[in-house]
Amino acid sequence: MLTLVPTPIGNLEDITLRALRVLREADIIACEDTRTSGILLRHYGINKPLTSFHLHNENEKTPTLLERLRHGENIAVISDAGTPGLSDPGWILLKRAQEEGLEVDVLPGPAALIPAVIMSGINPQPFMFLGFPPEKQGERDRLFMSLRDAKCTLCFYLSPHKAERHILSMIDVFGNRRASLVREVSKVFQEVIRSDLAGILERVKAGVKGELVLVVEGMTESVNNDSWRDEAEAMLREGKSVKDIVSELHDRVPKNELKSFLMTLRK
Repeated sequence: MLTLVPTPIGNLEDITLRALRVLREADIIACEDTRTSGILLRHYGINKPLTSFHLHNENEKTPTLLERLRHGENIAVISDAGTPGLSDPGWILLKRAQEEGLEVDVLPGPAALIPAVIMSGINPQPFMFLGFPPEKQGERDRLFMSLRDAKCTLCFYLSPHKAERHILSMIDVFGNRRASLVREVSKVFQEVIRSDLAGILERVKAGVKGELVLVVEGMTESVNNDSWRDEAEAMLREGKSVKDIVSELHDRVPKNELKSFLMTLRK
């Protein structure tokens, strides 16, 4: 049987009794980093064979693990922290096992996403989880454009060293919406920054570490206020430059939309 087992995202106490039992009963445990997982397993006195199973070797290791499942072995999959298969390895193996009719299960347990959505102070119902934004700017912009009019709350995982440019891309497309950055969920230095995208950008520029979840307000009536069009047109008639108008109104409307509107007026 294949079982995806969530592991603590910070506090080692954030693990279920059922998860510990499944790990103890496994014939082998597939994990992202054997050193990281070894700390958790030793803490709970679990001594089982480990095999590395991460995003860079998931396709390569899946056939071997499937063969062991066919022979009736119990395989547990864990990530360095949180729930496997959710922006972590495990989903491909699970899907292949399901397609073959092999027995699979996913245990409930720790994930940074749900605590972050609730702690954000932004309406959690409905929300959409998008994982990590694409690294290539073109793909990232296309994703954000497809989400610009979404009324649900948007949730992203961010890497500390990419957070600044990814938030800048959001501001360009979404405008300056209400947002919350939740850092290091369940860890000693857990922090919740409730502000707007511009405020969070300034915080990130000052330096940020750890695992990040960004929660962004969806399109609302206040976000979709069209009064900026009249103001932009008036400022253009007064002789202000496109650059100055964008600087004054970018916190209320996506820069790309504002620039396009102004260029159309000038023509």
